[in-house]
Amino acid sequence: MLYVVKFLYSFILPPGLFVILLLLMSIWLWKIHATAAGVLLGLNVLLYLSMIPLIADMLIGSLEHKYPQPQQATVQTSGDVIVVLGGGATSGTPDMNGTGNLSGAAGNRLITAVRLYRETGLPIIFSGGQVFSDSGNEADIARRQLIAMGVPQQDIIAENQSLNTEQNAANTSKLLKQNQWSKPVLVTSAMHMERSVIEFERAGWNVLPYPTDYWTSTPRALYASKFAPSGSSMNAFSSACKEYLGILVAKFRM
Repeated sequence: MLYVVKFLYSFILPPGLFVILLLLMSIWLWKIHATAAGVLLGLNVLLYLSMIPLIADMLIGSLEHKYPQPQQATVQTSGDVIVVLGGGATSGTPDMNGTGNLSGAAGNRLITAVRLYRETGLPIIFSGGQVFSDSGNEADIARRQLIAMGVPQQDIIAENQSLNTEQNAANTSKLLKQNQWSKPVLVTSAMHMERSVIEFERAGWNVLPYPTDYWTSTPRALYASKFAPSGSSMNAFSSACKEYLGILVAKFRM
């Protein structure tokens, strides 16, 4: 019964509510102008598909499994520095030892970097700046949090100027050359990894991909809630489309 209620709620609350309203409008319009009603119905179907976990999981999953996560022993022997890409931050929000916090994706990447550091002792470069006027500076926040989690300050470099993945690669490349590192271990969200690898290759680096922050489970299951519209699924759908477009543009520039 619980899952039935959850499924029904998804059509009573936005964004599922909009699907129902547009469907009712299509039915009403059918008697007046069948062609217009058909077009509206088709657009509504596309809108609905962009809202459901089934489609979002398929798109995200196809991105997340491009690169397997390497063993820690491989990281130890094949890497000489850990490069972490930012993924959003807030400013002015309370933290245990300051203000400003990394977003969920960036926080997951940071946790992975700390765990890798404890296993390998490799230094960390965190790349990411202040993307918007009301967002936090990702690398500066990450440096504070890394120190709080026990990573020595001398093992942290904060690259705090980059605003996108292309700049992450270009600015990190300068730091790699300055410090004579040649085997970067790249840590970012699994769905973001392919585009990141392309950008670093374009900057002249063969990285060891270490994907983290997975959004989809394996194996995937099929059940009623996979067809229930949700805002989180719309966000995942949009994020996947952004990655596919970014990959296309990056390959074109190559």
